[in-house]
Amino acid sequence: MQQSEVGGSPGVLLVEAFYGGSHKQLIDLLKENIDGCSVFTLPAKKWHWRARTAALYFSQTIPACSSYRVLFSSSVLNLCELVALRPDLARLKKVLYFHENQLVYPVRKDQERDFQYGYNQVLSCLVSDVVVFNSRFNMESFLSSILSFMKKIPDHRPKDLDRLIRPKCVVLNYPVQFPDVSSLLPEHKLRRLRPSAETNQQQTSRCEEAPVQSSSDPRSVPTPVQDSESVKPLHIVWPHRWEHDKNPELFFEILMKLKEKQLDFKLSVLGETFTDVPEIFSSSQSLLQSNILNWGFLSSKDQYLKVLCDADVVVSTSKHEFFGVAMLEAVHCGCFPLCPKALVYPEIFPDQYLYSTPEQLCKRLQELCRRPDLARRHVVMVDTSLYSWTSLKPQFQALLSAEGP
Repeated sequence: MQQSEVGGSPGVLLVEAFYGGSHKQLIDLLKENIDGCSVFTLPAKKWHWRARTAALYFSQTIPACSSYRVLFSSSVLNLCELVALRPDLARLKKVLYFHENQLVYPVRKDQERDFQYGYNQVLSCLVSDVVVFNSRFNMESFLSSILSFMKKIPDHRPKDLDRLIRPKCVVLNYPVQFPDVSSLLPEHKLRRLRPSAETNQQQTSRCEEAPVQSSSDPRSVPTPVQDSESVKPLHIVWPHRWEHDKNPELFFEILMKLKEKQLDFKLSVLGETFTDVPEIFSSSQSLLQSNILNWGFLSSKDQYLKVLCDADVVVSTSKHEFFGVAMLEAVHCGCFPLCPKALVYPEIFPDQYLYSTPEQLCKRLQELCRRPDLARRHVVMVDTSLYSWTSLKPQFQALLSAEGP
């Protein structure tokens, strides 16, 4: 276990049962930027065991401290168990943060869903004072699923749990630390950072015009401009975890259709790999070898950002997404986003970046393969600064004050 205590009298107790990835990044941000934090964590291993047993462990290892006023934890921890075992912590303002929720987290078959994890999250909400979700989709999907989830109980089911929990709920987006990537951007992306108002208007109308229309309509494809922006093949990046819930099967199926149509493109497939890597990755690597620029996880953040800066289009084919840091990072690096018109994406991305069917995604990518300059000249209509720590810090400060909501 890692523990970190400030000098003097800490007022905020940060507890993280799964200290890795976005969970770690958030705890580190809070510790560095909120005064008077005391931190207790467990390594990000064996998630299922952390969810089952971390509360008992923390109940024995967190020392009593009369100066604590606020307890902050992610929903991996069974907060109900912790405060029952530690009545001194029950008196604190208890803030529960949902990076994801187990009521709708995808499993291969519904029979594989372990009831206990979702049940624990519901119990944790009931004992919390504030329940925070990283997106409205995360919140609504959780609250709207409680009733059907509890129907799995054979009899004597609890009632009206969503009505008890909803008044405590708030949406506070996950705070992303966007680095300065200006030194990594190619010239055409740098030019987009300083366009005149007239140029900006032309770029916006140009991209709204072409990629969404049929290539059979001559009005939808202006006369190509013969410069480096239109000559270089489109560079597509897929920066997601190599797992089934990110739907790599659909992504590679569409790339193979582009290849069958003899459309030229380059490909970077990034993201972390875990023990069970879907077979589609190895088979697709062989079939797309001539298109591949980068393949696999990049441990260096600078290398990762450089690939995003060099890419033109970032694609999501996810079956589940509660926030989507990777897509926002890619947009911050100047990539044109294409996302499902579902899950969290409509909260963040305007309609012109959303697709409803695989056919629509394929059509958009065909357009951009034929006219990569459309993506390269487009100014993406997403203000990533809204999701930055700089913008969200005041709300987190209020959340972790004893007097705040």
